[in-house]
Amino acid sequence: MITVLDKNTALVLIDLQNMVVKMAPEHQVAPVIKNSAKLVAAFREARLPVVVVNVNPVGSAASKTRKDLVRPVSGTLPENALDIIPEIKVEDGDIRITKQTWNAFYETALHAELQQKGITGIVLAGVATSIGVEGTARSANERGYHIAFASDAMTDLIAEAHAHSFKYIFPRLGEVGTTDEIIEKLGK
Repeated sequence: MITVLDKNTALVLIDLQNMVVKMAPEHQVAPVIKNSAKLVAAFREARLPVVVVNVNPVGSAASKTRKDLVRPVSGTLPENALDIIPEIKVEDGDIRITKQTWNAFYETALHAELQQKGITGIVLAGVATSIGVEGTARSANERGYHIAFASDAMTDLIAEAHAHSFKYIFPRLGEVGTTDEIIEKLGK
């Protein structure tokens, strides 16, 4: 349940990009896309920042040991793999972050961008719950952000991992609520 959102809250969407979304089963990812787009519209209406994060593992330390993360022959990703899905409708004023690891704060400008805008809270959504979302949430918690998790705007490739994040990790880091609960709190 979401009790309150900081007045300076940003929406942070994790890995809603062609490459990642295609890995999730359609019946699981379709509502995530719909609810994420709904959150984007609400944050824009409230004139609050929208952060779109994608992952490019090519060149990361992990890609040097995990050859399954990149195309083995050329070392490049398929065309448009890093593009944010069209349903999100990225705008010029959005903060765009490309990460190479699970954590959107690690070796990126995310923290600096949020600090520059006076952001004290974040709403997290995206794919995959136990990887990019949880990795980013842990780091956001270490930096003192108030965190809300949009429970119906994220999914995982592994159902047990998704459930574990929601049962054991997220309640320790912030508050969990639905897209509609979060949107309701935006106006207060």
